[in-house]
Amino acid sequence: MLPPTRTTAVVAPAPAAAAGDADASVAVVSMYQAQKKIYARAVSGWFAGWRWAMVWVTQLVFYGLPWLEWNGRQAVLFDLGARRFYIFGLVLYPQDFIYLTGLLIVAAYSLFLFTAVAGRLWCGFACPQTVYTEIFMWVERHLEGDRAQRMRLDAAPWGLNKLLRKGGKQLIWITIGLWTGFTFVGYFTPIKSLAAAASTLGFGPWEWFWISFYGLATYGNAGWMREQVCKYMCPYARFQSAMFDKDTLIITYDEARGEPRGARGRKADLKAAQLGHCVDCNLCVQVCPTGIDIRKGLQYECIGCAACVDVCDGVMDRMQYPRGLIRYDTQNGMSQHLSRAQLLRRALRPRVLVYSTVLVLILAALGTSLALRSPFKVDVVRDRGALARIVDDGWVENVYRLQLMNTTEQLQRYRIAAAGLDGMRTDLQDTVVVDPAAARWVPVAVRVPPEVAAAAGTN
Repeated sequence: MLPPTRTTAVVAPAPAAAAGDADASVAVVSMYQAQKKIYARAVSGWFAGWRWAMVWVTQLVFYGLPWLEWNGRQAVLFDLGARRFYIFGLVLYPQDFIYLTGLLIVAAYSLFLFTAVAGRLWCGFACPQTVYTEIFMWVERHLEGDRAQRMRLDAAPWGLNKLLRKGGKQLIWITIGLWTGFTFVGYFTPIKSLAAAASTLGFGPWEWFWISFYGLATYGNAGWMREQVCKYMCPYARFQSAMFDKDTLIITYDEARGEPRGARGRKADLKAAQLGHCVDCNLCVQVCPTGIDIRKGLQYECIGCAACVDVCDGVMDRMQYPRGLIRYDTQNGMSQHLSRAQLLRRALRPRVLVYSTVLVLILAALGTSLALRSPFKVDVVRDRGALARIVDDGWVENVYRLQLMNTTEQLQRYRIAAAGLDGMRTDLQDTVVVDPAAARWVPVAVRVPPEVAAAAGTN
């Protein structure tokens, strides 16, 4: 939790009060409000199931990819030392940096598109902060209990039971954080050699740094800071309004149906009691991971996780009211009472079509470029240590260094020749062998007859 700030206001009294009462010379009004800890209540339901499905999918991919093998090596490996980036059958070099640029552009346009259509679905279901917070809260609930039990445990004095529960939770959190850091480093250092080094703690300095840093970041963000990351640190919450409009799908509270709210029995006559469907149970607030009240309308802190939808639908079922008092809807859908078919038609609005078209074009260009990418790359560098010279037989010679790069995972043989001037030739007669996914520097001397060199010089 971030420490709360303290602000005080000094208010000077009115002149009349100052003259009549010396003790009322200064009034200090405290504007301090302590940051309350959020105890999110466990929730079950359709959206909670989808959220946990995304937890499993994302973590199986993240933790599992480094252990997969492809052609006898790690399937996904970003080998910074060798300047090779392996992504299954694709081998990339620093010269292929343009593909990273394309990938970032695709990610940006995808974010714009998904946000314009469905709001903060990424934040609520697939963002690493949400995923790891869900995992850490699952550990917390199993060791300390649900919301009410955790509140009682925090208020209780320290004893053996509290120490074991709190200490066990911290130990598991730290273990998850370090394992996450270890896996992250496993994308840059072959994870099997990293695992062998872990048995003796024989990591290199950079491995130690990144495992500790990434592990500490996971532990701190998901264990302690949680909603503070989403509310204050993540920039997405601040600029999302620029991508929202009244046809963007968001979590909404049906005020016309829910108000006036109030407690009642299951068989109460709502018309006689002049009540809406909201029973004012506050469960939607208790399950919210950022601690907001969705009944107050759209708020930037809402991450779209739909926990309030699940818990409210459960209350509606028990009260035998229709579901959907809190639901995914659009502002236009709420005000104009649009059907699902109308909502889908309005989703295909100009900004969505523009984002979709640009995204498809970029993906097509990126895919075409990768499909047509040459498996052979060569850089020609003039040997700076040698000038053009006349050799024994009178021919003019220049020396170059060629960097041959084989982007395939099969051994390749290349024949080097020179063309462009009559009689031009190289000193290499044999083929040059380049190992799979390797690069090799080759010195090459290029010679031309003296008469050809003289003609070229005069031209």
